[in-house]
Amino acid sequence: MLALAAFMAFEWIMLANNLGSGPRRATAFYVVHYVLAAANVVFAAILAWIGWKAWKRSS
Repeated sequence: MLALAAFMAFEWIMLANNLGSGPRRATAFYVVHYVLAAANVVFAAILAWIGWKAWKRSS
């Protein structure tokens, strides 16, 4: 779970950073993708918290 959380956070943060490069798109495109990126970073944080607790419990 920790690896998945790290991957998700990295992937969506990089996507959010790269949205500015490339052709100009409608504002709604950017809003939707920034909301998706923010939601997935929050999900990654939740997965990291659950994974951390499970890892500590198993030790």
